[in-house]
Amino acid sequence: MKPLFTRGPSPESRILVLGLAAAVLIVINIYTDWLQPLREKAASLVAPFYWVTGTPGRVGDWAEEQFRTREELLDENSRLKRQVLLLEQRSQLLAAAKAENTQLKELMNSAETLDEKVLVAQVIGVSPDPLEHVLMIDKGRDDGVHLGTPIMDASGLLGQVIEAGASSSRVLLITDASHAIPVQVLRNSVRAVAEGTGDLYRLKLRHLANTSDIRVGDLLLSSGLGGRFPAGYPVGEVISVQRDPGHAFVEADVQPRGRMNRSRFVLAVLDSDNAGEASVGTP
Repeated sequence: MKPLFTRGPSPESRILVLGLAAAVLIVINIYTDWLQPLREKAASLVAPFYWVTGTPGRVGDWAEEQFRTREELLDENSRLKRQVLLLEQRSQLLAAAKAENTQLKELMNSAETLDEKVLVAQVIGVSPDPLEHVLMIDKGRDDGVHLGTPIMDASGLLGQVIEAGASSSRVLLITDASHAIPVQVLRNSVRAVAEGTGDLYRLKLRHLANTSDIRVGDLLLSSGLGGRFPAGYPVGEVISVQRDPGHAFVEADVQPRGRMNRSRFVLAVLDSDNAGEASVGTP
């Protein structure tokens, strides 16, 4: 009679068989391409498991990026605003320095064309009275500036000193309503008097004979007849002429050549032969 149960392979024999099978597979994998399709198939099957196991990390990174606190965003916004303000300030400082250098170069070029001794001065104040066109400069008697010293910029005459202190002076602009300066037309030497109007951008020529040869575009120079301003300095340009056949005189509007409210640096003409004498219409 046969036994009901037969004894199977021992554990040792199973391990041996598995080891031999593994060795055979390794040899086949190294020296042949027979297992390449199986490897590719296995990689395709395993890839989703890698993606699933990496999902928590990706979700964490996304959450950290998307759910930053409001305080962090506000801090970053404030920091960026401060940086923008600093950059704007530096840009403005550079622009101001460039403008100053340009103005000083213009003044130096203008000074080289003058026969008189000149001194560069800085405007340090403006009269708060809108009806009074007066500047304050940082040069005075200690620097050779005195009552009546002509003041100009690179474009033309600005005015004259009406009060000279030890280290600063007050300058009355030619556009002040109380000021007048003798001028002549460069084109034909016609003489006239340019009066201030209280407007920084306009002078007035009055009491010209109706037959006077004066035109729009004529350049007016100081004539030197007032005893204060040397002759030949640019004063302004005629921008309009009003002729009325029923009147004996002609009036003309003049735009000053000097930059009355834009010049930060000016030239004081120190060696004027007639300095100290009275000027037309000046208090």
